[in-house]
Amino acid sequence: MRGISCVTIQAAFEHTMARERLRRKSAMMLRPYRKEDCEQTARLFYETVHAVNAKDYAPRQLAAWAPAVPQPEAWHASFCGHYALVAEEDGAVIGFGDIDATGYLDRLYVHKGHQGRGVATALCDALEQYAAGRPVTVHASITARPFFEKRGYRVCRRQQVLRAGVALTNFVMEKSPGHAAGGA
Repeated sequence: MRGISCVTIQAAFEHTMARERLRRKSAMMLRPYRKEDCEQTARLFYETVHAVNAKDYAPRQLAAWAPAVPQPEAWHASFCGHYALVAEEDGAVIGFGDIDATGYLDRLYVHKGHQGRGVATALCDALEQYAAGRPVTVHASITARPFFEKRGYRVCRRQQVLRAGVALTNFVMEKSPGHAAGGA
């Protein structure tokens, strides 16, 4: 191996390893929520509210919306009776959402490091499919409103909800059955 420097070998190795990482990059998968997801989803909710929604809500509003990571028992119970999914990548929960039997899409949250990568779209597609034939309603945050509008949801009304005595603006939005998603 005369004439090849250690730097050249190192660069070739790093290039090969980078290509291999790309080739083996695991894909996101959706699966039903399980009780053992409780801790990861609760933390993801808290962190997403405080990071992603910070552009549209004041610190006082964020603290009222998510004052702490939710308690595991109450958080898990809130998923019971709903069709709930998680998005997982490399064994970590990167998003979650749930919808009830009436078509009310209760939650849709994506980890701050996975925004804009199709996670919310995949979750929402699956949740809407579950509600097939029924209108889907959501109380969308200021931050989430554009996502839902791109999917064909229309604003029914703007509202103020109180959390710990602090007013938060959100939007009651609805998507009619059979309305094609615009993609997001």
